[in-house]
Amino acid sequence: MKPIWVIDDDQSIRFVLEKALEKAGLPARSFSNIREVQAALSDESPQVLVSDIRMPGGSGIELLQEIKRSQPQLPVIIMTAYSDLDSAVSAFQSGAFEYLSKPFDLEKAVELIQRAVDESMREQDIEEARIDTPELLGQAPAMQDVFRAIGRLSPSQVTVLITGESGSGKELVAQALHRHSPRANGPFVAINTAAIPRDLLESELFGHERGAFTGAQTSRRGRFEQAEGGTLFLDEIGDMPYELQTRLLRVLSDGHFYRVGGHNPIKAHVRVIAATHQNLENRVRDGLFREDLFHRLNVIRLRLPALRERREDIVLLVRHFLLKSAKELGVDAKRLSDEALITLQNYPFPGNVRELENVCHWLTVMAPGLTVDVKDLPPELQQSSRLAQSGSSMPAPAPAHRIAVPDMHESVGDARTEDGMPTIVTGLSAGANLSASHATTVPPSHEATSPMTGSSTPVVAAEGWEAIVARTTRELLHNGQPEVMDWLNQRFERAVIQAALEFTHGRRIEAAVKLGIGRNTITRKIQDLGLDD
Repeated sequence: MKPIWVIDDDQSIRFVLEKALEKAGLPARSFSNIREVQAALSDESPQVLVSDIRMPGGSGIELLQEIKRSQPQLPVIIMTAYSDLDSAVSAFQSGAFEYLSKPFDLEKAVELIQRAVDESMREQDIEEARIDTPELLGQAPAMQDVFRAIGRLSPSQVTVLITGESGSGKELVAQALHRHSPRANGPFVAINTAAIPRDLLESELFGHERGAFTGAQTSRRGRFEQAEGGTLFLDEIGDMPYELQTRLLRVLSDGHFYRVGGHNPIKAHVRVIAATHQNLENRVRDGLFREDLFHRLNVIRLRLPALRERREDIVLLVRHFLLKSAKELGVDAKRLSDEALITLQNYPFPGNVRELENVCHWLTVMAPGLTVDVKDLPPELQQSSRLAQSGSSMPAPAPAHRIAVPDMHESVGDARTEDGMPTIVTGLSAGANLSASHATTVPPSHEATSPMTGSSTPVVAAEGWEAIVARTTRELLHNGQPEVMDWLNQRFERAVIQAALEFTHGRRIEAAVKLGIGRNTITRKIQDLGLDD
């Protein structure tokens, strides 16, 4: 184990802490100022760092921020006087593990440092396991193409745009590009632009100066500064607010940015990798994404295949995830029967690799024996298997030329939009009163309790609405409708969100929870689809 570093200009504090740590069996090393620490960090690093917040020649907060840029996993404990709690708050915001208020109880201080050591050791084990484990697995031709692209792109500094469905592993690809690049020793910083409220996103990306806005009591480095010398991964870039896209474009164009409330330009030595599950060309066309930013990001595009496009990799991934889950939980690894593997290979996995990993973790916990059979799989997978086996015996949907569930803004008796195209019947709009001439009968839903969610999940027979969508798609193609996928997606999302809002009596947060999407996501979709009107 590496030593704990104690930094304080007060010699008595250093002496007392060093002796207490040695008595607890923890090696310690003390420093009287920040310059000594910075010099030592060039050759070695501690297990945990404990620093006073204010010392001659430098600030403990500045040291903390410097360390977090180069060693983000290193636990840092900040010591502060009772009158300096505001600085302690800023220490937390800068990534401190914990703070010690002076004067402190020596026994409690050692306990806190021991907790930080334990956390550091866990992170070290995880990092070693990550190094030993391949970042990406796949033998399918589509994944081999991805591997070849990573090999070609890693040595360069070119901006990369990764596209693919949610859960397909876009961040893993970004990490692989970083890990095999000349910037591998620098930090890899990721930010999901869709997960941060738009009024906070600018500060998260570019940082802010003290007093820039209410609550900004200290200066703060943003993600661009945190990623200095490394890679910044901008996930879900398609959801970035339009007004922030201009600022990002400027950074990509000339490499400079300003903190919020700042007046001095800061040079960014960062490689940017962006990712999205959306069609950025469509968002540009709809005026939701800047065309010039799109071309800046779209220097090299790397498409990650969905899991259903690489079904031959499912067996390999299942074994990997079952071993991983067993190791994490300290149990024997499960194995799947041939029939269970076939069921998994035939399942569409809308959540892609992330969903498969969750299934394997659930099986490790819930499956009764070491060998997992079809009957041990989650109910939704069993239902999918039964439907696949009995598909030929399912009642066929009644034929219809104009098959539609009208948009809730449109007349129920008219299955055509203003441009004469058919709207889609999904059967999901609550309260839609459809005539027999406009609707195909969908078999009754079956209720299955999912052990993964602990809730009753409706399972709709695939022979109903999916056949409707297929026929509607053929009609759209025959009529020359442009951008069919986008056209269908918008109407599908509109119907689903309208039904959820009607079910929750307009309560958006509750609707988002029931649909399994984020609050920001449903708000954005309501705006994009014009449902606020």
